[in-house]
Formats: sequence, structure tokens, C-alpha cells
Amino acid sequence: MTTTHAVDIAVLKSEIAMQLGFDPRNLPVAIGDRQAAQVLEVKPTTLAVWRSTGRYNLPYLKVGRLVKYRVSDLAEFLARRTANHTGEVRA
Repeated sequence: MTTTHAVDIAVLKSEIAMQLGFDPRNLPVAIGDRQAAQVLEVKPTTLAVWRSTGRYNLPYLKVGRLVKYRVSDLAEFLARRTANHTGEVRA
């Protein structure tokens, strides 16, 4: 992991904390599927489909019936999905 990548993850974790109304210095380790859906701006049912089909490599925790997502996994997922451009560069 490069230093830039580590900084990006830390920044993303802080942004997630602020988006959910948490203190970035006291962020919970894991959040529920509704909060994770809010962070990713998708519906909780979309996350359920992703889990059942394995569409995206987004780790989750099962605690009984509850589904939890680590904030660090969400930040890493967003970092991996970040793109600078979508096509060829034109001069």
C-alpha cells in the first residue's frame, strides 16, 4: 500500500464519519446495512443483491440476522472504485 493510498483511506473514513454524523476521531468499527447504503448512496436492497450475487468485493459481517460493514472496508471499496477518467485521453 502506498502512502497516498493510506491517506486517501483516512480521508474517506473521515468523510464517511461526517456523512453519518459521527465524530471522525471516535468512529465506530462497523455500521449497519442502512448506514452503509447511505454512505454508498444506494438502497439497502441493492447491498443485499450485491451480497447474494457477489457482484462487488465488499466484505460484510453477519451477526445473527444483522449485517454490518466495517467503515474501513467501505473506505477501501470507495478508494478502489475511484476513477480519474472513463476513456482515452485526447490532446
